[in-house]
Amino acid sequence: MTQPPLTRGFEVVIGIETHTQLATRSKIFSGASTAFGAAPNCQASAVDLALPGTLPVMNRAAVECAIRFGLAIGAKVAPMSIFARKNYFYPDLPKGYQISQYETPVVQGGAIEFLVGGVPHRVNLTRAHLEEDAGKSIHGEALGAFLAGSDVASHGELTGVDLNRAGTPLLEIVSEPDMRSSVEAAEYAKALHALVVWLGICDGNMQEGSFRCDANVSVRRPGAPYGTRREIKNLNSFRFLQQAIDYEVQWQIDLIEDGGEVRQATVLFDPDRGETRAMRSKEDAHDYRYFPDPDLPPLVIGADWVARVQGELPELPAAMAARFEREYRLPAPDAAALTSSRASAAYFESALAALQAQPTSAAPDAQAAAKLVANWMMGELARRLNAAGSSIDAAPVGPVVLGALLARLRDRAISANGAKQAFDELWGAPPEGDAATAVDAIVAARGLAQMSDTGELERVVEGVVAANPKLVDEVRGGKEKAFNALVGQTMKATRGQADPAQVNQLLRKKIG
Repeated sequence: MTQPPLTRGFEVVIGIETHTQLATRSKIFSGASTAFGAAPNCQASAVDLALPGTLPVMNRAAVECAIRFGLAIGAKVAPMSIFARKNYFYPDLPKGYQISQYETPVVQGGAIEFLVGGVPHRVNLTRAHLEEDAGKSIHGEALGAFLAGSDVASHGELTGVDLNRAGTPLLEIVSEPDMRSSVEAAEYAKALHALVVWLGICDGNMQEGSFRCDANVSVRRPGAPYGTRREIKNLNSFRFLQQAIDYEVQWQIDLIEDGGEVRQATVLFDPDRGETRAMRSKEDAHDYRYFPDPDLPPLVIGADWVARVQGELPELPAAMAARFEREYRLPAPDAAALTSSRASAAYFESALAALQAQPTSAAPDAQAAAKLVANWMMGELARRLNAAGSSIDAAPVGPVVLGALLARLRDRAISANGAKQAFDELWGAPPEGDAATAVDAIVAARGLAQMSDTGELERVVEGVVAANPKLVDEVRGGKEKAFNALVGQTMKATRGQADPAQVNQLLRKKIG
């Protein structure tokens, strides 16, 4: 393993706690809905409001999500885990305590593996535990908009409390302090995000708060004990995560080099200013006065339950990426990119199957076909999706259509440029009916078919050579740019319908 990079002579140490909202229809201890976007306080039940006489009841679906995650990361799923009361007061926490897990979490250990610049990395996990979310405080303009027209709207600066989120099921995933740069932390968070979405236990919507990261950051001289950490709370984008860590690292180093001392604290990141600011002094576990919740019995998970969930797990990203490398001979970065989501992996395999199903006169080359699909997905398709801000499962050009188009490119019925033009046409007007027929209709309508008459192409080449004696002399003198110019002239003369490889071959033969 290579030595971690140093920042001004300091080693950076990062651990991440991730709050993952579980994809259940109801809350973790009540039957209230978890649907996003409802009017404030219309999804808060008597249990969520902590009214006297109410008791929490464990949501079985939330437990099953935790089991799925534990099995996917190679962790131990505890046969018995304990719920505790974590005591602290916020206006948006009606009970005055949060139900969480402390000494005995449901998931123990495990690891997340990912690539950073093509280099494998592994971050070990300490635990993942079930807990409930708190509500949300609403300040300033947001509250004013909600109260517009009411009597309280004129009562100055107010804070409102929306308890719709109170009781929403969370799986808090805690890493070891194994990361040594903001880039590594961001790639870890992306891999974790992709995994929980892949497993179907979280929708991954960071804008809605479904996946939030807290970064614990400290610095130290190489070989020294861990430094004092500061926790950056509620980072809801990978870019903000990286920016916040970079700023915090420089802030801590500046402080130490100026003779100061880092004090443990909880901080927030201001993306507009690009800086962190202290929110409160950081609490330790004893400050929360944890004790077992008397209203909830121990959570018992039998071996048969674990075995059933294990049998229902989908093929996991790492295993699928390894299969893509093995079966399709794809490079590791390609395989990792294609398996970044289940939708992407399914699109690849469907497009490849559609390509291979198209008749061809050439000998089938499975590796070349897989690489062709991969290149187009990571190139033209990705470019289009990024520009539209869309996901691959909403792509206007489906995998079967792409496979039919790439079959024409494979068989040299169209050029690469022609394929891109046809792809643009297909994107703007998704075809109905048979994919191959639709592709052929566009190729014919736009005159994109590649020249198949070798004799005609030879005549074009002869004309280009005859018209450019100076370039021909430069080619014979070893100037490759002159040869490229002749290729360009030939492609222009054929309106881009010639096969570039064939043009190269004929030009070299003609020039001698």
